Amino acid sequence: MTTPATPPPPRALDIQGLRITLPGTARPVLDGVDLTVAAGETVALVGESGSGKTLTSRSALRLLPPGAVTEGTVRVNGEDVLGASAERLRALRTGTAAMVFQDPRAALNPLHRIGDFLTESVRTRHGTKQGRKHRAEATARAAELLGAVGLDADVLRAYPGQVSGGMLQRVMIAAALMGDPALLLADEPTTALDVTTQAEVVALLGRLRERFGTALLFVTHDLDLAAAISDRVYVMYAGRIAEHGPATALFGQPRHPYTAALLASTPRLETAGDRLTAIEGQPPDLRTALTGCAFAARCPLATEVCDTRAPRQRPAPDRPEHRAACHHSDRLEGSTADA
Repeated sequence: MTTPATPPPPRALDIQGLRITLPGTARPVLDGVDLTVAAGETVALVGESGSGKTLTSRSALRLLPPGAVTEGTVRVNGEDVLGASAERLRALRTGTAAMVFQDPRAALNPLHRIGDFLTESVRTRHGTKQGRKHRAEATARAAELLGAVGLDADVLRAYPGQVSGGMLQRVMIAAALMGDPALLLADEPTTALDVTTQAEVVALLGRLRERFGTALLFVTHDLDLAAAISDRVYVMYAGRIAEHGPATALFGQPRHPYTAALLASTPRLETAGDRLTAIEGQPPDLRTALTGCAFAARCPLATEVCDTRAPRQRPAPDRPEHRAACHHSDRLEGSTADA
């Protein structure tokens, strides 16, 4: 008798065909987004401000703007997020998935001690009378996680105003890990930090992934950070995925003009003093409908087909896992385009 094959574990995050439309817009803010993060994997989501990165990551917790209309599916650890009840959504947000926001000071009450913030979910769940044991366990867990992120347990007694921004970001990472999440969503977690602290936080996230096996979606506009931390990268433009693939392949040989332009506009030490390369033009207005490629008006390779037909994701000839939504992606690899 043949033993049935064991089904593969669910992806930590599986977004398929996600469209989100907001009131007053002529086109979706997110337009057919497909994005996956496997268990234990780190995936970076990069692009200019306003490209839809934050909204994509927040959709994993159904943290959507008022009036948002959604299509497609969002699953976290196999569980449907968009159709989840309020109770299941609460459990998902406090256990299965967690988010580290960009500005830690905006998430912390300056009048409450950091220890109270870290154990708040336990105190809320068990109440003030029955939860002494649970609160003691939560405090011990909080101290353990502070140690994991390189902070002393004395930080539990401190107020947010008494510690630095870098320390607060570490506190936010510890808070996100309190529920042993399968998925950690990091939304521009290093933007407000100096370069040295940025490097420390990125290294910390890598160590925590190895220690706890947590999948990570790292949202950033910094391509160097994305290259340093991620296994795979998604490049987003105007609410669409322009390109995705292994980090080394995508940064080493981009297949979408937008990715190539982002890389060209990244400051480098070897070109210090030179004029920065800029991407001419502006992203399309949400009040304007799109009939073709969203990047066409800014693209040096654009032809008539780019204005009239939206490109589909196409794999590289020798790298099927590296895909780009561009009619002329072959031209970036030095071959003749087939429009």
